[in-house]
Amino acid sequence: MNLQEIVERLGRIESALDQLVAQRTIKEYYSTSEVARIVKRSEFTVREWCRLGRIAADKRPCGRGRSQEWMIPHDELLRFQCEGLLPFEN
Repeated sequence: MNLQEIVERLGRIESALDQLVAQRTIKEYYSTSEVARIVKRSEFTVREWCRLGRIAADKRPCGRGRSQEWMIPHDELLRFQCEGLLPFEN
């Protein structure tokens, strides 16, 4: 293997590591689509969990107008992964 091949290979490795770090970066809040991808459920299911209070989430403004979307805090995502859904509210 010559020096040019080694440099190219190191460049590809560095690019792959950058992608992995970007994927694993801890965020303060996650959207329902991000949580759905992380927990391997549909986005609809995660939105329903939020609506029913099975996951502690907040409604936040998104885009223009009065529309809002559910945002799940990082701590709640960790709690869900360890303990599961919250019980149904009465």
